[in-house]
Amino acid sequence: MELRHLRYFLAVAEERQFTRAAARLHMQPPPLSQQIQELEQELGFALFLRQPRGVELTAPGEAFAEHARAALRTLEQGVTHARRVSQGQVGRVRIALTSSAAFHPLATTAIRAFRETHPGISIELSEINAAEIIEMMSNGQIDVAILRKPIETPADLRFELLAQERMRLVLPLGHALIGARAVSLDALAGEPFIFVRRPGAPGMYADFIRACEARGFTPRVVDEVPRMVTAINLVAAGGGVTLVPASMQRYRQESVRYCRVAGDDAFRAPLHLVTRPETQSPAAARFREMVLKFGRESA
Repeated sequence: MELRHLRYFLAVAEERQFTRAAARLHMQPPPLSQQIQELEQELGFALFLRQPRGVELTAPGEAFAEHARAALRTLEQGVTHARRVSQGQVGRVRIALTSSAAFHPLATTAIRAFRETHPGISIELSEINAAEIIEMMSNGQIDVAILRKPIETPADLRFELLAQERMRLVLPLGHALIGARAVSLDALAGEPFIFVRRPGAPGMYADFIRACEARGFTPRVVDEVPRMVTAINLVAAGGGVTLVPASMQRYRQESVRYCRVAGDDAFRAPLHLVTRPETQSPAAARFREMVLKFGRESA
């Protein structure tokens, strides 16, 4: 049995006549009659009572018509839904952010705008480190990610620069360097640094470390933590100092101060959009377009 048989049958059932049904289907009555007969043979029961001026449905024909209409209606709904999926109107997009990317206004603004403009697309949001993001994206567990500066850039992933922002030094209250218009790199030579663990944010501090080495010293790292918020809280507890992207100042920790570092043009914090172009879903493509649009507007 084919779908066309259902359509032929329902046309005859609704028109109660082969001639009108054939005209509606843009075919001749004899081939239509033959198709109905073949359908009846396949089903093993008569669908119509043939009368001089038309046809009437048999009792089995009435029952079959009800289910045939439901089947075609379900199929049409499936086609409509699949078309909306193909157009990126419905579906799902799995988004991952690093903790520092989550504090950047571009990321949160784009996600909120996407929710408002694409209510048919569900968003699964997770916050993990850059190394985990790269692994999960390569395994197809994440569709889109926003992160800082990964050290590994697999060929199957697409990395697009969204923004660049200055870094800020985070000092505990009472630190002697607070109050300077811009803290010099030389003044940081003896400071104990807390960095985000470099497998998690491998490229975040590379430019800063090179800038320090150009001044004749290597930053003394006393602790490495999995998240920037943790680093800031450790600074507040007197564990050392740290360096974060400027947007992390949105994290209001009352026991620290965010300070500019002189020469910070040499070590900025990038923000990247990561996607999987070869297997990108229409929903993920729509989200990518929106994030890139916000990135261009904020540049």
